[in-house]
Amino acid sequence: MRIFDPHIHMTSRTTDDYRAMYDAGVRALVEPSFWLGQPRTSPASFFDYFDALLGWEPFRAAQYGIAHHCALALNPKEANDPRCTPVLDALPRYLVKDSVVAVGEIGYDSMTPAEDTALAAQLQLAADHGLPALVHTPHRDKLAGLRRTIDVIRESHLPPEHVLLDHLNETTVRAAADSGCWAGFSVYPDTKMDEDRMVTILRNHGTEKILVNSAADWGRSDPLKTRKVADAMLKAGFTEDDVDQVLWRNPVAFYGQSGRLQLDTPAPAPLHEGNSILRGGE
Repeated sequence: MRIFDPHIHMTSRTTDDYRAMYDAGVRALVEPSFWLGQPRTSPASFFDYFDALLGWEPFRAAQYGIAHHCALALNPKEANDPRCTPVLDALPRYLVKDSVVAVGEIGYDSMTPAEDTALAAQLQLAADHGLPALVHTPHRDKLAGLRRTIDVIRESHLPPEHVLLDHLNETTVRAAADSGCWAGFSVYPDTKMDEDRMVTILRNHGTEKILVNSAADWGRSDPLKTRKVADAMLKAGFTEDDVDQVLWRNPVAFYGQSGRLQLDTPAPAPLHEGNSILRGGE
């Protein structure tokens, strides 16, 4: 089984997670930029973070046989902090990097005017750079937030087939599908979706243009949820080809629109800027 996790925050995970993911079948991933966990105080902290997603995390992933790509953006949660918004002016110099396969996460957290501005600006950046966009739909008042998101996308220059609407659930999947965008689902131990609910959605809506991710962020989460969804699909009677479509071919098709996917596992380098993740006698 081959798995492409299309949305996972490996910055918050350990090397043990990389090993377990490889053993579970994960061979490629996309890491979108997200919040630090505490407020950032200047755009400079974004730049160091972006550099890590372009350098250090691909180095870590390669040690465990996983191809790492990233999506870069000012995320919705931090779009409300005027100390962070100047990062929008610097994004173009990062969006030309080879391993950047999307602009993201963008979208809504609290649906504020500042988030409106940041979303519209970054959809335009995606269109300007020929990149797809990974869009975060809000965790509160989800259907209203999704409808507002779709309205902004329709007003943009980015076609809907270049947009992945993420963090969907049963209340938003139909509107997302009707929009022409791709549909993304984050599967968690306690919140958002779980494996059984995901299987039901796949039964009801099919496997076209649907992506499943583990997100695996700072809180309680599980980087193996993609594999657990695959196992639940097989148990429920889906075929191995269905699983391959949802867990591999769909994310490859969506992010492949960037023209930058490199799915061959890179040969691990011994050092990254003089540092190694190896310890002791490894």
